Amino acid sequence: MPNTKPQALSWRMDQRPAFAYRSSMNLAKIGYIGTSLFTRFRGRGVGKDVFGNRYFEEKSAVPGRNVRRWVIYAGPLEASTVPPEWHAWLHYTVDAPIAENSRLPWMKPHLPNRTGTAYSYRPPGHDYRGGRRHRATGDYDAWTPGE
Repeated sequence: MPNTKPQALSWRMDQRPAFAYRSSMNLAKIGYIGTSLFTRFRGRGVGKDVFGNRYFEEKSAVPGRNVRRWVIYAGPLEASTVPPEWHAWLHYTVDAPIAENSRLPWMKPHLPNRTGTAYSYRPPGHDYRGGRRHRATGDYDAWTPGE
């Protein structure tokens, strides 16, 4: 049977294009370079949170559009490290960032999402906690089909 695959598309299926992965230059680094240049020339620093993330907004607004706001993460790009005070500011819920010292004594400190780490929640009966859970107490009756 003859090869029916078009010749123009054969490189996409058989090999990576030459420009896809240059030595150490990848899309994340290119994106970071673009963001850092945009931040340097068009951004104004607004503040920093307890995790070291830095927050910026545009120096001048474009008519008919909100002033752009963005964050540069201190560590890995993890959106759950943005505390609620700064999340509200990033999403235009409040005009100015809420002061972190305005937390009430009963409020817990913000924690990033710990799913997939050693600190994630593991309920009783999880394999990492022995795989056994306590027997159900008298307030639970198992359902049996046909009853």
